[in-house]
Amino acid sequence: MYKRVRLRDTVEVPPRHLADVSPGMVKKLLQDKLEGRMDEDVGSVVSVIEVHDIGDGAVLPNKPGVYYEAEFDALTFDPQMQEVVDGEVVEVVNFGAFVGIGPVDGLLHVSQISDEYLAYDEENQQLASRESNRTLTVGDAVRARIVTKSIDERNPRDSKIGLTAKQVGLGKHGWLQEEREKREGTAEVGDS
Repeated sequence: MYKRVRLRDTVEVPPRHLADVSPGMVKKLLQDKLEGRMDEDVGSVVSVIEVHDIGDGAVLPNKPGVYYEAEFDALTFDPQMQEVVDGEVVEVVNFGAFVGIGPVDGLLHVSQISDEYLAYDEENQQLASRESNRTLTVGDAVRARIVTKSIDERNPRDSKIGLTAKQVGLGKHGWLQEEREKREGTAEVGDS
């Protein structure tokens, strides 16, 4: 999910900064350019960590700055298909819950949360089951598996990640704890 990768990219150094083409200044320019951007190959660039090499500058016709190719390390977030992730519910809507997983949100569709029917309670911003009285609301911690991934490099906010929590060991952390305690209680009774 999170990776440290070595990348190369070109940055434009404005004329006013040409006297100070240092790794620190190039790092700042790379951060401004890349952090928060999505790339199909490396995922979302979370942070530019360290600049290793700055090439020779190049001047382009009708452009005021000087362009430098830099080699640097970056921390990226690249969700993988079938990966199990922990996240926090950031929004509940009538068709499911959006779960914050790293710098992006995934959709946990209402049909992928539980085998029980979950009704949307708009007043309390939650999904609720009448059968077990379980609820899912903003701030709840959940464990889910990534089942779909569509990355939009031009508009990262339009990227879509689909999640499921219907398998054993997935779901709201509180529900998982209840099931674990129930199993342990059953085991103790069976051992007597």
